[in-house]
Amino acid sequence: MKIANKVNLGLLALAAITFACGGGEKASSSSETQEVAAPAPAKEVSLEEKYANDPIYIKGLEKVKGSDCTSCHMVERKIVGPSYAEVAAKYESTEENVAMLAQKVIQGGVGVWGEVPMPAHPGLSEEDAKDMVRYVLLLKK
Repeated sequence: MKIANKVNLGLLALAAITFACGGGEKASSSSETQEVAAPAPAKEVSLEEKYANDPIYIKGLEKVKGSDCTSCHMVERKIVGPSYAEVAAKYESTEENVAMLAQKVIQGGVGVWGEVPMPAHPGLSEEDAKDMVRYVLLLKK
């Protein structure tokens, strides 16, 4: 009897270890409910994709790239001046703001974003400056 008890106890311990390690899982049947995978997070769309056919974006981006703006500004990161995203967050895209900001681009200024002055761009036409400002204001998150 003592040997039979030890064997039974050993088998019971082996079964417990096997079950704890996953050996006791039963196979899932087709009638069981399957776990539904969470939907994949939405793919973040780049600005180029988002505004690919927007004439304001296209014209403004072309003018910004052809200027010295990228020396001091980036789309989402502050360099010397504020990022375009910060400017877009601060100002609504209204014709009054577009005209005011275009004048700031042409005349330069200091004090709104800190003590580093923005140099004047007197060679820039008002219409080009407005196109650039409209582009920047599109970048609101």
